Amino acid sequence: MSLRRRLSTSLPQLFGFTSRSFRSLEFPRKPLRPSNTSGDSNLVHGIHVFHCPDAVGIVAKLSDCIASRGGNILGADIFVPENKKVFYSRSEFIFDPVKWPRAQMDEDFSKLSNMFNAKKSVVRVPNLDPKYKISVLASKQDHCLVDLLHEWQDGRLPVDITCVISNHDRGSNTHVFRFLERHEIPYHYLCTTKENKREGEILDLVQDTDFLILARYMQVLSGNFLKTYRKDIINIHHGLLPSFKGGNPSRQAFDAGVKLIGATSHFVTEELDTGPIIEQMVERVSHRDNLKSFVQRSENLEKQCLAKAIKSYCELRVLPYEVNKTVVF
Repeated sequence: MSLRRRLSTSLPQLFGFTSRSFRSLEFPRKPLRPSNTSGDSNLVHGIHVFHCPDAVGIVAKLSDCIASRGGNILGADIFVPENKKVFYSRSEFIFDPVKWPRAQMDEDFSKLSNMFNAKKSVVRVPNLDPKYKISVLASKQDHCLVDLLHEWQDGRLPVDITCVISNHDRGSNTHVFRFLERHEIPYHYLCTTKENKREGEILDLVQDTDFLILARYMQVLSGNFLKTYRKDIINIHHGLLPSFKGGNPSRQAFDAGVKLIGATSHFVTEELDTGPIIEQMVERVSHRDNLKSFVQRSENLEKQCLAKAIKSYCELRVLPYEVNKTVVF
């Protein structure tokens, strides 16, 4: 059963006296902003995610941890899969950093993590913590890369782009090259061959990043690359897989007269295009679409799907679930 309501620091009482019969407690998905009704301009917004074995009292302890430091929970998502004995939560809260210093916050949530033997416990304060450092890998197609750059420019992605890497040489008069030059983002052209994917050089360029984005990068990263990098990599591909593989899948799908097109954003694993899914989008097409409008619709879905996946990841909405699934709050 799913419940929708506002969560306050009264949760210890609510969940202390009521046996939990729900499987998912869900609140509005959009990032919550402090209403600041108290007039205190010093309040800061924080996010905490928790993944641990299920036990009695987890919600009460999480709520008490925040309340005991003068914080106030704005909203929370809780998911307890049926018959799995695991617990997932994501909480948004406001707090005064003078009363609850950032280092103390880490220590408090670390104690909770140890108490419940958590597999994952992450806290993030967007206004205080450094932005995520990412690198973007792209090939010839520009649509996802350009959209990502514009989202970053408009402040809609909480990331710092350290560089763009491509196996396609973009001239100095291209829109992408001029944009990167204007914003002082390094562009690295690495010509790849079947025998040499230049992975060693890529690893040198991305070693200080928090995660990578494959914005239609048409090279397969090897298992050795993934094991060496050891951080998350987010990929985007058309949702026409696996029906239309190989070159020009959009043309194949158009010729086949499909009625639904889509896009899938997922984590990269050693098994090609089978990593845990973060986001998927679909759209109807019809006989009235020509090849040009068909491709445009497909590319628009890819841009939207990738952007939403990155935002979800940065907002700590994505947690691992079972072997090859995700919980996305």
